[in-house]
Amino acid sequence: MDPIKVDFSKKGGSAGNGEIVIPPERAALKIVISLVLTVIFAGAAFYFMLPAINFKSYDFYLYIGLVAASFVVFNGLLNNVLAKPEYVPYVKKHARVSVAIILVLLLAVGIGYLVSCQFFRASDYAKIISVRTDGKFSEEIPEQDAASFSSIPRLDEDSAKQIASRALGELAEKGYVSQYSVYNENTQINYKGEPVRVVPLQYENIIKWFFNTKNGFPGYVIVNMANESAEFVTLEENNIKYSPAEHFGKLLQRRLRFAFPTALFADATFEIDDNGVPYWICARLDKTIGLFGGTDVIGAVVVRADSPEFEYNTYNMEEIKNDPELQWIDRIYDSDLIVEQYDYYGKYQNGFWNSILGQKNVIKTTTGYNYIAKDDDVWMYTGITSVTSDQSITGFALVNQRTKEANFYRVTGGTEYSAQLAAEGRVKDLGYTATFPLLLNIGGKPTYFLSLKDVTNGSDIVQQYALINVEQYNNNNMGANGTNLSKCLETYINALKSTGVKVDIDPSEIVDPEKNENPNTPAVETLTATGVVADIRTAVKGGESYYYIKLDSNNAYFAISASKDETVVILNKGANVTITYSGSGAIIEADSIKIN
Repeated sequence: MDPIKVDFSKKGGSAGNGEIVIPPERAALKIVISLVLTVIFAGAAFYFMLPAINFKSYDFYLYIGLVAASFVVFNGLLNNVLAKPEYVPYVKKHARVSVAIILVLLLAVGIGYLVSCQFFRASDYAKIISVRTDGKFSEEIPEQDAASFSSIPRLDEDSAKQIASRALGELAEKGYVSQYSVYNENTQINYKGEPVRVVPLQYENIIKWFFNTKNGFPGYVIVNMANESAEFVTLEENNIKYSPAEHFGKLLQRRLRFAFPTALFADATFEIDDNGVPYWICARLDKTIGLFGGTDVIGAVVVRADSPEFEYNTYNMEEIKNDPELQWIDRIYDSDLIVEQYDYYGKYQNGFWNSILGQKNVIKTTTGYNYIAKDDDVWMYTGITSVTSDQSITGFALVNQRTKEANFYRVTGGTEYSAQLAAEGRVKDLGYTATFPLLLNIGGKPTYFLSLKDVTNGSDIVQQYALINVEQYNNNNMGANGTNLSKCLETYINALKSTGVKVDIDPSEIVDPEKNENPNTPAVETLTATGVVADIRTAVKGGESYYYIKLDSNNAYFAISASKDETVVILNKGANVTITYSGSGAIIEADSIKIN
């Protein structure tokens, strides 16, 4: 083995800790190459990581740390330190700058965390959202009438996705079903006075992206949450070219980062204006407490989704709140951000130590939230409960998703989860799953409205509805359910009237989707089934007797109440009957029964 020649005259020497520094051959060139590779890595890392060049972003510190570390890695690889450990001291010596940068970053993050820490800044966290607490539920939440009851959302997000997928599937002749699927995220908005979810598209897979990205997405789906219908809207002039479902240069987040390198953004939401023009609403964020704490919205970038160019406008919060031309924007504040801020408010009103020890007046949001249409805006609502109780609520919080106006309404009763259990218990034999409830004002009484879904085989089909009194959720007589919403409401109104509550709603005026009274709902075909009665089951729901009939010619059960057709009362197994119905599923509501 040839001896190693060490030249201490220029490059070598001591590392200062007793180690002998042996410079490799062409050391200067390898340093230059390492720097070039580091610059290339920095560009590639920025392209894919998309960090905000902002000291208030954790990702920024991670990005700089990775770039600094990459120089050490490249220098070590070029000097082949794994095979030649005698060069390790040399690489360590030239890693000092990178190590120093990483240590400074860690120190900055540590200091930033401390100055943002809830322990030191509890009062600031409590003030991040302003809550009005003297609201009167019966006075400020509009009481339901027949018209408003006909337009309440009857679907949850999962059911909306199922209906949106089916709407896309109906366009198979255009090839959409094989190329696109519905995007995982969608937004509930008010559109022309109706609660709808607007659902953008995504590519079915990376191969479909390769063949279709040039044209983009041909449209979007509107799901009417009230009449349970869906419509695919085909864009007439330009397709959607920039989206969170795109890749590379068309990825929405990448275009935003290149246009706004220092800005902090929330996840983009998809909305349409009053003319059906699609936009991406990209809320701009800031850290308002210390360096990393108190995330809040300071404005938005509104991107025209169907523009062939990356067309956008920026607005601050005052413009969004007060400009009449921007009133169509329904969601600026993300629901999870609102819940986070409200929990800070409820936790730290009386200081940090009270939140842990005494916990006097410490409150928190319940698990889950839903949306209410009020004053042509979308309001997120959630129950509020004491930290020492998880079975009952002290009231409700309503927060405007466009302005962050927050109101608290004091109401005692069961949590939303308790209402779900109560609703499912009323149809225990059917195994339906209750949606997260919607909060209504019926006769001045806070009432949970829920849909009951058949989720077998991933169908997510709404089969029944339920109304549960918030204050008397555990009283079986103060709730109602049924396959027909108007009948369900009628039963609930009768229960309220029995306690002296006056309700000014005529249930017969309620528009039910299955009755096809809404002009936007596709026609429902009336069908008949003839056969021998193989099985009859009964159940009492909301004080009314229901009969479930299975024919030997059909696998489904046909449900009908005695009040709808008294013939069912005298029906026996073995009888030959003809049943008229509309719809499909494991349990189908029957319209009439005739004994042959």
